[in-house]
Amino acid sequence: MNVMHKLFDSAHNNLVSEIQNADEASLDIQPEGFGNNIHWHAGHVLTINEMLLFGFPDQSSHLPDNYNDLFGNGSSPADWPENVPSVKELTNQLQDQLERMKQIPESQFNNKLDKPILGAETFGELAAVAMTHESNHTGRINAIKKAIAK
Repeated sequence: MNVMHKLFDSAHNNLVSEIQNADEASLDIQPEGFGNNIHWHAGHVLTINEMLLFGFPDQSSHLPDNYNDLFGNGSSPADWPENVPSVKELTNQLQDQLERMKQIPESQFNNKLDKPILGAETFGELAAVAMTHESNHTGRINAIKKAIAK
């Protein structure tokens, strides 16, 4: 397993652990001072990883098209319709996504991007951006859990 696959494994497992260890009643609570809830963070990381690593929605059909509306940048649980995927469904999709992430050929990480994305010039750099983003949201989930527990 190469370094990037190890990072995917570590970051994704930390995220899923934070989500699964949250009290179910807290998943949709948005504490004061927080822009979103745990439910949204789970879907957001899933969606952004799919965009950055697999070209969602144009080049990936692993997620429904409406995930960008539900979980993309600028979205909010306050704007959700009634039929939002459950946290359990999102967690299962995160676990499936990890398996696909670990199948990315090592040689792909050296590929130059057509144009820089978020400062990344190679696919490997973009994957590192995705893992930094994921770890940031894992920390936010942890902070939400602590705020709710007060």
